[in-house]
Amino acid sequence: MSSHLAILRHAITDWNLEGRIQGHTDVPLSETGRISLSSLSAPSFLQNVEWITSPLQRATETAKILNLNEIRTDIRLIEMNWGEWEGRKLKDLREQHGASLAENEDRGLDMQPPGGETPRDVQDRLKPLLQEIGKTNKTIGAVSHKGVIRALLCLATGWNMLGRPPVKIDWSSIQIFSLDESGSPSLYKTNLPLEKRQL
Repeated sequence: MSSHLAILRHAITDWNLEGRIQGHTDVPLSETGRISLSSLSAPSFLQNVEWITSPLQRATETAKILNLNEIRTDIRLIEMNWGEWEGRKLKDLREQHGASLAENEDRGLDMQPPGGETPRDVQDRLKPLLQEIGKTNKTIGAVSHKGVIRALLCLATGWNMLGRPPVKIDWSSIQIFSLDESGSPSLYKTNLPLEKRQL
């Protein structure tokens, strides 16, 4: 038997709708985000597994609205820290910083906002969690963030965050990774949709 991590991004916030970088800023779900979840649930085979979430309220609220089982928070699932860029719009940063921002983005896994983390830093804090899950021989569910899922995708596929990702991710769906005993991930299923809630 192998271990699996089924991971879902939180529902949308007002900052998502405005195009603002969230990072560690604790932004709640928007009313649109809450409504989008209200008639949905996890697929039946994931409803009775243990779920862990980022401690940020947009993730914990997503888990609660979906009525997920045995929810606990884990700081290792928190979004990438975007430092001084949190609350800013990426298009505004590109206008302000021009070539220097493009050069930073071209570093891929080593791209770093001022005062923030790199995607590689996110991978480094994820690895111990993946090792723990890899030893369980269970499926564990998680609610996290785009930056975390992208970092996990890089670990699973070898993508370096330069150019197009190897798979197109539907950010409203669940991504499932299989984990060996060392916690090394590989893609198992992508874009598994949430289901209509049974009345």
